[in-house]
Amino acid sequence: MNDPHLLIDIHDGIGWITVNRPVQLNALNAEILHALRAAMESLGANAEVRVVVLTGAGEKAFIAGADIRAMQAMDAEAARAFCRLGHACMSNIAALPKPVIAMVNGFALGGGLETALACDWIVAVEHAQFGLPEVTLGLFPGFGGTQRLRHAVGKARAMELIFTGRRLTAREAHAWGLVNTVVPAAELRNTVLDVARAIMANSPAAIRLAKRALLQGLNMGLSDGLHYEEEQFPKCFERDDCVEGLTAFVEKRRPVFTGK
Repeated sequence: MNDPHLLIDIHDGIGWITVNRPVQLNALNAEILHALRAAMESLGANAEVRVVVLTGAGEKAFIAGADIRAMQAMDAEAARAFCRLGHACMSNIAALPKPVIAMVNGFALGGGLETALACDWIVAVEHAQFGLPEVTLGLFPGFGGTQRLRHAVGKARAMELIFTGRRLTAREAHAWGLVNTVVPAAELRNTVLDVARAIMANSPAAIRLAKRALLQGLNMGLSDGLHYEEEQFPKCFERDDCVEGLTAFVEKRRPVFTGK
């Protein structure tokens, strides 16, 4: 890919994606959404990549939301297409068979919070802010926010955040269970690297199956989710990683996982 507004770097098993519109606070427009979707598909298919990290350029914003100027010119049909594109992009992030870490370096508002919610893990800088302020613009969250936020923090808190449009500090978001870790700016990248390396020490095959079970369970009742887990668990034993992991434990050595 060659898009100046979406930077991709692969290093030591980590695929880094940076939304690169710092002057616009990394706001999402159709071009960025198309590029982000393609980047996720590319990194998902790249055997070299074990973990994906998504962040925004600059120190002010992760993604400050959708591009308001672009939305101002939309009619209902254009808005429908934009909403569908946003949903497709977020679903692509959520369904990636590899862990996706949101490295939130500033504002994660509107579509930015919806993007973070589509990721599997959120590490935030102390000055980050989170919110869905769409109602202050006569809108409501249209990239999955009404659904994923409810799964993340529950109905009551999702309604509070969406109906008031207020922002949470990083510490508040952590207390709500929305964010995994909050760190000073100087520690953000190294903390993300530590998380990524901890994940990469484990079986990629097992992580793929576990992520699939987790995501499927979100759309099921407890009984159906438990049944799905029961059906999926034996598939671990069809993978080389399982044989290696069990053998390494018995032989008292570190496993060497291949992802197969």
